Amino acid sequence: MTDPVYNFGAGPAMLPVPVMQQIQREFLDFQGMGVSLIEISHRSKEFDAVIDRCDELVREVGRVPSNYKILYTHGGAQMQFAAVPLNLLGLKPAHKAVYTETGNFSKLANQEAKRYGNIVIASSSKDTKYDRLPPFTRAMVDDDASYAFITSNNTIYGTQYATYPDMGDIPLVVDSTSDIFSRPVDFSRTGVVFAGLQKNLGPSGMAMVLVREDLLGHALERTPSLLDYKVYADSHSMTNTINTFAVYVMKLVLEWLKEQGGVEAIGKRNEEKARTLYQALDEIDLYQAVVQPEFRSRMNVTFTLPTDELTDMFVKEAQKQGLYALKGHRVLGGIRASIYNAMPLAGCQKLAEFMREFARTKG
Repeated sequence: MTDPVYNFGAGPAMLPVPVMQQIQREFLDFQGMGVSLIEISHRSKEFDAVIDRCDELVREVGRVPSNYKILYTHGGAQMQFAAVPLNLLGLKPAHKAVYTETGNFSKLANQEAKRYGNIVIASSSKDTKYDRLPPFTRAMVDDDASYAFITSNNTIYGTQYATYPDMGDIPLVVDSTSDIFSRPVDFSRTGVVFAGLQKNLGPSGMAMVLVREDLLGHALERTPSLLDYKVYADSHSMTNTINTFAVYVMKLVLEWLKEQGGVEAIGKRNEEKARTLYQALDEIDLYQAVVQPEFRSRMNVTFTLPTDELTDMFVKEAQKQGLYALKGHRVLGGIRASIYNAMPLAGCQKLAEFMREFARTKG
């Protein structure tokens, strides 16, 4: 490519260019074997080395404590909407869990969980069109609840928890699909964290789950084996054939993240990227932010224009400038710029310049 194209798609999202280049180099001949990684056995010593290194990088780069198991699961993040209640509702006799509803995916999560137990919605920002995060505290969670559930970053609306709520003795479950390893996080405050790979970790179709060891072995009797966290933990996620290519790409992404300086360095870069776009958004009257300032996401910047015609024009003209996939989600409309770890600062700077020029000529 002579001119860079900046991919602002929400997912599957862009991968770091060096990672894509290494995949290209090794695709037909993995480590001199003469065959591709996607052709070798998931039980081979070569793949063992890949997944073991991925484990090491998850702990090192993500600062994941040693008493958490790392699982590589089928089905992406939405499969975890069923896996979480199936594995955790059995922790207490009430089979109860408490959710806060902050957007489309948290709603899907609690609706799926209701198939397996007593699900309480403690708070919601639905009435304000999910433009903020509602209060969610330990006092709002019943003592007989098995867990409390949040979505750390809401990709459609563009809200994000600055810090996770403290649930004390109640395990906190976090859907961190769209902001995993985008900043330093104290995972010891959580019981389970899961993330689909397709935003910050790799290709779509698989999820990583971090689960505290004491939460294993409590799955409901009807839990399918391939949704049982203990089955994954006991088999190093290889009860059946794992998605070897996804684990390989995830390893490469984590190596790239380590080279960038880890979550501390990438967190500072992500702050600067978001600040670049929000500054342009706030200074131009043509654009209206979707989210209240104190709840704004560093991963998904959302805003609207006065008419659908202007919105369509913005998306089309931006794409001509190499700014790809800015159309908002069908649920919300408007514009959405997803700026995950792989998005360089230059992409955000170019988008901010385009926003100013578009407003000058079309506003």
